[in-house]
Amino acid sequence: MAELHPVCAPLAFLLGSWRGTGTGVYPTIEDFSYAEEVSFTHVGKPFVAYAQKTKDADTGLPLHAEAGYLRPQGDGRVELVLVQPSGIVELLEGTVEGSDVQLASTEVLGTGSAKPVTATERRLWVEGEVLHSSVAMAAMGLELQHHVVSEMYRLS
Repeated sequence: MAELHPVCAPLAFLLGSWRGTGTGVYPTIEDFSYAEEVSFTHVGKPFVAYAQKTKDADTGLPLHAEAGYLRPQGDGRVELVLVQPSGIVELLEGTVEGSDVQLASTEVLGTGSAKPVTATERRLWVEGEVLHSSVAMAAMGLELQHHVVSEMYRLS
């Protein structure tokens, strides 16, 4: 494997594959539980690749997926370029401090058939051996609010 690019060192705590469970809520849908898998990988370039997929906790049917790139800026700032098969593209900026990444959207774009999402906030943080993930979303004409939270354990 390639050597980690020096600018990516602050994100090294995320590298690897993680699996766990989460819950989701939003006023326009029924509450739900899910199984989640994420991976953070690198190829020696100044970015970390991210891939995520979820399944219904009861049926095992696919729910959501997304992929993108974390782009550390070398001064504690980080960007995330993220795409979803639902037709949503998120551009987020934020900070990485210790083992905590906090991001807020600067732009959310959608295809003509995508549901209207106007803003997102994301947080990734590790406590002990647990990766926590949370997402807030403004969608369907509603204000920014909590949407999903999960806890995952490192597989590799």
